Amino acid sequence: MPAELRLRDVAPGDEGLVLHFVRALADYEKLLHEVTATEEHFRRLLFEAPRRAEALIAEWEGRPVGLALWFYSVSTFDGEPRLYLEDIFVEPALRGRGIGRAIFGELARRALAAGCGRMEWSVLDWNAPSIAFYRSIGALPREGWTLQRLSGTALQALAARED
Repeated sequence: MPAELRLRDVAPGDEGLVLHFVRALADYEKLLHEVTATEEHFRRLLFEAPRRAEALIAEWEGRPVGLALWFYSVSTFDGEPRLYLEDIFVEPALRGRGIGRAIFGELARRALAAGCGRMEWSVLDWNAPSIAFYRSIGALPREGWTLQRLSGTALQALAARED
């Protein structure tokens, strides 16, 4: 890990910083209009029991420059937990300095320490720089699978059905 870099777990009071980086990622992905999360959402997710997510902040020369936010799920096929990386973001001006690689290395260590058999995440298909980086660290796409989503009124309608 570069000497200028420090990775630290989020702490109460970092909710605004987490929201800042989530919004920066959404802006980069051209999805800022979809962000409705607030600092209160992140307070509940990261610090209230049951804790639903974990996060770390990347600091370069003492300044926050990146975020990773993840949670654990399970695979019934192999019977092991897995680390699902929901968000990773490094400020564009600091990319290429080993920050992302250090974050992934730290998450890999945490995944193994938690007994995980794998790490997974999603990437937009147009994000060629990120995909190239993921290939460089040994990640492979999950061919043949398409993410499905049920939300909003469709989620509510299904929950209301009694048949």
